[in-house]
Formats: sequence, structure tokens, C-alpha cells
Amino acid sequence: MAQNDDKHILVAYFSATGTTARAAEKLADITGGELYAITPVESYTSADLDWNDKQSRSSAEMNDPKARPAIKGKKENIADYDVIFIGYPIWWDLAPRVVNTFIESHDLKGKTVIPFATSGGSTLAGSAAALKKSYPSLNWKEGRLLNRADEKTIRTWIEKLGF
Repeated sequence: MAQNDDKHILVAYFSATGTTARAAEKLADITGGELYAITPVESYTSADLDWNDKQSRSSAEMNDPKARPAIKGKKENIADYDVIFIGYPIWWDLAPRVVNTFIESHDLKGKTVIPFATSGGSTLAGSAAALKKSYPSLNWKEGRLLNRADEKTIRTWIEKLGF
């Protein structure tokens, strides 16, 4: 566990298939942060995730910038955290809209916010830039793609961030 006695860290993540959850678990282990799953009220089925189907739920949500899928509850005591890592799979070079729901339903002002993601082919740059543009008042730090990232890779990134 990293020495983060002075920082309270939350590792919030949305994972549709388990890939991002595994990355979040590694990140929480290394930072000593608390894991929190951003859980949509309605789970995504494999049909919902079919990006080749223009009518699928994920396609419809990503084609509607105002879409905000409902999430199950809010993270209690969000004020207790100094650093919030927000993880997600990259969909259409963006964070899934359920991540926007999480951000908009929690007061993250004054907190350090760090994106991380998993992807089959995209880099983090597009989705991180879109989040920063949508929420410019938040204190964003450099995020990272954590595809198959090992402990050493994650530790190096965390140290570079100053944690």
C-alpha cells in the first residue's frame, strides 16, 4: 500500500464487463483507496453493449450528449475524500454517460480528480479531454489507460502524480 495517510482516496469506477473493475481493484490496492462501483440502475446486457447495432442502448446513449443513465444511489460521505479516481471503459472515444451521471450527482469541487480507463483500441486522451471540457471547475490531473497494467506500471504513474 502506498503512503497516503494524509489523503483519503476514492476509486470510483464503472465497469460493464469486469475489465475496468479489475483495473480499479489494482489501483485501490496500490493507493490504499476505497473502491466504489458506479452501478447503473439498469445493468447493461451484451445486446446493450453491441456497438455495431446503432439501436443498442450504449449506441443510443453515446449518440445523445444529454443522456444520463440513472445510477443506484450516491456515494455517501463524498466530502471525506481528497482524491477521486474515476475509471471507465472508453466508448466511442468518451467516458460512458453513466460516468457523467456520477460526476453530476456528487460535489467534487475542491477535490483532485484523476481519470483512468480501459479500452480495446482508444487512448485516454479524447475521453479525458471531453471530461475536462464538460467539468472545467474540477481539479483534473493526468489520467492513464490501465489496459493489462501491472503493479509496477500503476505504481510509477501514482508516484508521478505525487501520491
